Amino acid sequence: TVMIIPHLHFAGTCKEAIELYEKAFKTKTDEIYMNDENKVSHAVMSIHNQIIYLNDRFGAKERTTDISTNLIIVFDNTEEFMYSYEILKEGSKEIDPISTRPYSSLVVQFIDKYNVQWAFMVKI
Repeated sequence: TVMIIPHLHFAGTCKEAIELYEKAFKTKTDEIYMNDENKVSHAVMSIHNQIIYLNDRFGAKERTTDISTNLIIVFDNTEEFMYSYEILKEGSKEIDPISTRPYSSLVVQFIDKYNVQWAFMVKI
C-alpha cells in the first residue's frame, strides 16, 4: 500500500507534544521508540484515522527547510472542534481567529506551542 504520512519533527519536545496531542484528540500513540538520549527517535499516532509520524530528529533549524506545513483536522461537530482547540490553544499563536467560512461552519488556524501549524474545521 502506498501512503502519504505527515511527519512532525521536534527539537527535544516530541514526548511532551505526544502527551498533549493524545489528550486533545483522545488517542494513544501506537508506537514510540526512544534513543540513547531519551529523545523520541520514532513515534506513530493516529489522529482521526490519519497516521502521523513524530520524532525529535529534525526539529533544529539547520536541518529543516522554510516550507510551511499545515495539518488540517476536519471535525464532525462543534463540540469535538472546541474540545481539541481548548487543549491546544494554550501557548499557541493565532493565525486566523475562529470564524465561519463558506466551506465550514467553524474554522480556526493557529500555531501550537510546539510550532506545529493547525487548521481546525467543522464539516458542513
